Order: sequence, then C-alpha cells, then structure tokens
Amino acid sequence: MQTYARILGITFGIIMILLSLAITAETLLRKFFSYSLGGIDELGGYAIAIAAPLAFSVALVENSHIRINQLTSLMPGAARGLLNGLSMITLALLAGYFFYFTVDTVLDTQAYRSIAQTPWATPLIYPQSIWLVAMATFPIAAIIFGLKAVALIARRDWQTLNLSFGPISAQQELQAELDDLKKREGTAQ
Repeated sequence: MQTYARILGITFGIIMILLSLAITAETLLRKFFSYSLGGIDELGGYAIAIAAPLAFSVALVENSHIRINQLTSLMPGAARGLLNGLSMITLALLAGYFFYFTVDTVLDTQAYRSIAQTPWATPLIYPQSIWLVAMATFPIAAIIFGLKAVALIARRDWQTLNLSFGPISAQQELQAELDDLKKREGTAQ
C-alpha cells in the first residue's frame, strides 16, 4: 500500500504543480500583456476535484489524517482497538458512498450530455470521467483497510487494530521526524 500511496502522492503533486504553472502564466499574461487564457478557474476546479481523492487516499494509507484522541487515549486497549476498527469500517462506508455519488453524477452527466457553463463549454463527461477514476482510489484503499479491520475485530486482536489504525502518538510522530531528518542529513553529505 505504500507504493500505492507514493504513486498517488506523486500524481497529486504533478497536478498541483501544473495548476500552479497555469495560474502563474495566466497572471503574468494578464499583468504584462492584458491577455487572458480564459478558463484557468475551470481547470482549477477540475484539478482540485481530481486531486482531492488522491490526497484522501494518501492520508489514509500513511495514517496522516487528523484525529482527536483525547478520550480514546484514556480508554483500555480493547475499547480503543474496537473504536479504531469501527472508525476504519465507517470510513470505508463513507468512501463507498462518495464513489457511488460520483458514479451517479457521471451517469447523469452522460445522460444529459452536460456541458460546463464556462467560456470553454467543456463537455463535462471528460473531466468527470477522470474524476471518477481518481475517486475510485479512495474506496479501494478504504475498503481494503475496512476488511482488515473487520478481520481483526473478529479475531479480537485489539493490539494490531491499535497499531494499524490508531492515531500515532506525539512521541511516535517526533521519532518519525527525527528519523526523516537523519535520512536527509545522510543523503546531503
């Protein structure tokens, strides 16, 4: 799954870099030549819609999504494990719903042959088809993790549930940053 997250993260980065270059070009053309490419805001919307589910997937796989664990840190290991497992299962259900909504939207777009209400009048089936593919990345990861959580709950393996799906502690986060710093310093020399 780490390779999956890495590929999605790189794809996300490429999309955002291309968007920033397009916005920069648009800004410079307007400022110095009073010329607009037109539609950069439309491209920005498409880029964000496509990149967001990629970021969701990376955050899920890297366990870097934000969680407030003030109460769960006070609970016994079994209760924490059960809640961490249930959170993963409900996240998988939410990801599935997002994907269902996306499929439904794309099917409506195709049925009505919808076009963007912008100067480019883009047939929306094209950007929405890419959005659909990008949106599929989130439920793939979430359902795999959700099924793992179900199996761990069935085995009552609370420790693995907490290690796999629990939020990282401040000490673990500090250690990860220090390890990363050592790697960077080692490659810089």
